[in-house]
Amino acid sequence: MQTMGQEQYIEFAIEEEYYAIHIQDIHEIIKIQDITQIPNVTSYVEGVINLRGKIVPVISLRKFFNLEERDHSRTTRIIVVHHLEDTVGIIVDRVNKVTMFSDIQSPPERIGGIDGNYFVGIGLTNGGLVAILKLNEILLREQE
Repeated sequence: MQTMGQEQYIEFAIEEEYYAIHIQDIHEIIKIQDITQIPNVTSYVEGVINLRGKIVPVISLRKFFNLEERDHSRTTRIIVVHHLEDTVGIIVDRVNKVTMFSDIQSPPERIGGIDGNYFVGIGLTNGGLVAILKLNEILLREQE
Protein backbone atom coordinates (compact mmCIF):
# COMPACT_ATOMS: atom_id res chain seq x y z
CA MET A 1 0.00 0.00 0.00
CA GLN A 2 1.33 3.39 -1.01
CA THR A 3 -0.10 6.81 -0.19
CA MET A 4 0.49 9.32 -2.96
CA GLY A 5 -0.30 12.66 -1.33
CA GLN A 6 -0.89 15.44 -3.81
CA GLU A 7 0.29 13.82 -7.06
CA GLN A 8 -2.15 14.43 -9.89
CA TYR A 9 -3.18 12.13 -12.70
CA ILE A 10 -5.35 12.45 -15.80
CA GLU A 11 -8.13 9.86 -15.69
CA PHE A 12 -9.49 8.56 -18.99
CA ALA A 13 -11.57 5.67 -20.25
CA ILE A 14 -11.39 2.90 -22.81
CA GLU A 15 -14.89 1.45 -23.03
CA GLU A 16 -16.05 1.35 -19.40
CA GLU A 17 -12.60 0.79 -17.87
CA TYR A 18 -10.77 3.67 -16.22
CA TYR A 19 -7.06 4.37 -16.57
CA ALA A 20 -4.72 7.17 -15.56
CA ILE A 21 -1.42 8.74 -16.56
CA HIS A 22 0.70 10.89 -14.25
CA ILE A 23 0.03 14.52 -15.16
CA GLN A 24 3.74 15.39 -15.42
CA ASP A 25 4.06 12.96 -18.37
CA ILE A 26 1.34 14.73 -20.37
CA HIS A 27 2.18 17.46 -22.86
CA GLU A 28 -1.39 18.19 -23.92
CA ILE A 29 -4.76 16.65 -24.75
CA ILE A 30 -6.22 17.27 -28.20
CA LYS A 31 -9.34 16.31 -30.14
CA ILE A 32 -8.99 13.48 -32.61
CA GLN A 33 -7.67 14.68 -35.97
CA ASP A 34 -6.66 13.24 -39.30
CA ILE A 35 -4.05 10.55 -38.80
CA THR A 36 -1.74 9.64 -41.67
CA GLN A 37 -1.22 5.91 -41.80
CA ILE A 38 2.28 4.60 -42.33
CA PRO A 39 3.15 1.18 -43.74
CA ASN A 40 4.85 -1.70 -41.93
CA VAL A 41 4.10 -0.66 -38.35
CA THR A 42 2.78 -2.58 -35.37
CA SER A 43 -0.99 -3.12 -35.48
CA TYR A 44 -1.73 -0.66 -32.67
CA VAL A 45 0.22 2.20 -34.27
CA GLU A 46 -2.45 4.30 -35.97
CA GLY A 47 0.02 6.48 -37.85
CA VAL A 48 1.28 10.03 -37.39
CA ILE A 49 -0.19 13.49 -36.92
CA ASN A 50 1.20 16.95 -37.58
CA LEU A 51 1.13 18.75 -34.24
CA ARG A 52 2.02 22.37 -35.00
CA GLY A 53 4.78 21.37 -37.40
CA LYS A 54 6.06 18.37 -35.43
CA ILE A 55 5.36 14.84 -36.65
CA VAL A 56 4.02 12.77 -33.73
CA PRO A 57 3.39 9.00 -33.85
CA VAL A 58 -0.02 7.95 -32.51
CA ILE A 59 -0.97 4.63 -30.92
CA SER A 60 -4.39 3.24 -30.05
CA LEU A 61 -4.74 1.90 -26.50
CA ARG A 62 -7.88 0.08 -27.66
CA LYS A 63 -5.79 -1.88 -30.19
CA PHE A 64 -2.85 -2.20 -27.79
CA PHE A 65 -5.12 -3.96 -25.29
CA ASN A 66 -6.70 -6.08 -28.07
CA LEU A 67 -10.15 -4.56 -27.65
CA GLU A 68 -12.76 -4.35 -30.38
CA GLU A 69 -12.19 -1.42 -32.74
CA ARG A 70 -14.80 1.33 -32.82
CA ASP A 71 -15.22 4.49 -34.82
CA HIS A 72 -13.94 7.62 -33.18
CA SER A 73 -16.62 9.73 -31.50
CA ARG A 74 -16.90 13.36 -30.45
CA THR A 75 -15.35 12.38 -27.08
CA THR A 76 -12.31 10.60 -28.56
CA ARG A 77 -9.07 12.34 -27.60
CA ILE A 78 -5.35 12.06 -28.21
CA ILE A 79 -3.28 12.36 -25.04
CA VAL A 80 0.12 13.67 -26.14
CA VAL A 81 2.85 12.49 -23.78
CA HIS A 82 6.57 13.06 -23.47
CA HIS A 83 8.55 9.84 -23.33
CA LEU A 84 12.33 9.90 -23.17
CA GLU A 85 13.24 12.27 -26.03
CA ASP A 86 10.06 11.65 -28.02
CA THR A 87 6.49 12.88 -28.12
CA VAL A 88 3.80 10.23 -28.67
CA GLY A 89 0.02 10.48 -28.99
CA ILE A 90 -2.25 7.95 -27.29
CA ILE A 91 -5.84 7.60 -28.52
CA VAL A 92 -8.45 7.12 -25.78
CA ASP A 93 -12.25 6.97 -25.84
CA ARG A 94 -12.67 9.92 -23.49
CA VAL A 95 -10.79 11.98 -20.92
CA ASN A 96 -12.64 12.26 -17.62
CA LYS A 97 -10.81 14.48 -15.16
CA VAL A 98 -7.72 15.36 -13.19
CA THR A 99 -7.64 13.19 -10.08
CA MET A 100 -5.56 12.29 -7.06
CA PHE A 101 -5.53 8.88 -5.39
CA SER A 102 -6.01 8.31 -1.70
CA ASP A 103 -4.12 5.03 -2.07
CA ILE A 104 -2.29 3.07 -4.79
CA GLN A 105 -2.12 -0.71 -4.58
CA SER A 106 0.31 -2.92 -6.49
CA PRO A 107 -1.23 -4.26 -9.70
CA PRO A 108 -2.29 -7.90 -9.95
CA GLU A 109 -0.56 -10.14 -12.49
CA ARG A 110 -3.49 -9.64 -14.88
CA ILE A 111 -6.08 -6.89 -15.04
CA GLY A 112 -9.09 -7.91 -17.09
CA GLY A 113 -6.99 -10.07 -19.40
CA ILE A 114 -4.21 -7.46 -19.71
CA ASP A 115 -0.68 -8.12 -18.42
CA GLY A 116 -0.21 -6.38 -15.06
CA ASN A 117 3.29 -5.26 -16.13
CA TYR A 118 1.64 -2.44 -18.11
CA PHE A 119 0.47 -0.82 -14.87
CA VAL A 120 2.18 1.06 -12.05
CA GLY A 121 -0.68 0.17 -9.76
CA ILE A 122 -4.38 0.50 -9.05
CA GLY A 123 -5.46 3.87 -7.68
CA LEU A 124 -8.33 4.16 -5.24
CA THR A 125 -10.70 7.12 -5.60
CA ASN A 126 -14.15 7.99 -4.31
CA GLY A 127 -15.45 6.89 -7.73
CA GLY A 128 -13.78 3.48 -7.70
CA LEU A 129 -10.62 1.82 -9.00
CA VAL A 130 -8.38 3.25 -11.73
CA ALA A 131 -5.49 1.41 -13.41
CA ILE A 132 -2.40 3.63 -13.62
CA LEU A 133 -0.44 3.06 -16.84
CA LYS A 134 3.28 2.38 -16.87
CA LEU A 135 4.17 4.41 -19.96
CA ASN A 136 7.67 2.93 -20.27
CA GLU A 137 6.27 -0.58 -20.76
CA ILE A 138 3.70 0.52 -23.33
CA LEU A 139 5.81 2.97 -25.30
CA LEU A 140 9.01 0.92 -25.26
CA ARG A 141 7.03 -2.03 -26.62
CA GLU A 142 5.80 0.33 -29.34
CA GLN A 143 9.40 0.99 -30.38
CA GLU A 144 10.35 -2.71 -30.70
